[in-house]
Amino acid sequence: MLTGTTVGLRARYEDDIPILVTELYNDVVNGSRAEGSPWRPIRPSARDPRLITDESKEDVVAFSVVSLADDALIGSANLWGIDTHNRFAHLGLGLIPSARGSGYGTDVVAVLCRYGFVVRGLNRLQIETLADNHAMLKAAERNGFVREGVLRRSAWVLGEFMDEVVLGMLQEEWMRRS
Repeated sequence: MLTGTTVGLRARYEDDIPILVTELYNDVVNGSRAEGSPWRPIRPSARDPRLITDESKEDVVAFSVVSLADDALIGSANLWGIDTHNRFAHLGLGLIPSARGSGYGTDVVAVLCRYGFVVRGLNRLQIETLADNHAMLKAAERNGFVREGVLRRSAWVLGEFMDEVVLGMLQEEWMRRS
């Protein structure tokens, strides 16, 4: 398990899936905002590829997020679109509603950065998030991510087009902060 100050990132367990489905993926608003595709309901027993870890895939690493205080499952995190040639990846996370607003997101981003830059030897990490996702923007910027641009009206979310913000961080920038 990778640990931060308040969170641990560990392998996804089979028992995590029904909780993540109920708490994250079956929430229409959250699911619509987090995914780049239309929301659809998922059965807790479904073999949905967003939740099932396929260890044969080299371009995605999925973690379950747990609170270090009590080992409770509080969300999901991943590196995705891992490009080993260009040493680049995207990162993402989702916290269950009861875990939001407690600073866990900032710690998850920090742990994902350490994993990406130190363990995987990546040169660049990138985050794309909706422009009104203030929690993710804050978590990214607290960890040293720089706003690089706005993709105007690039995301169709619940009946309207929304802007997305692209943030990036280079390994050398992360090393200076560590």
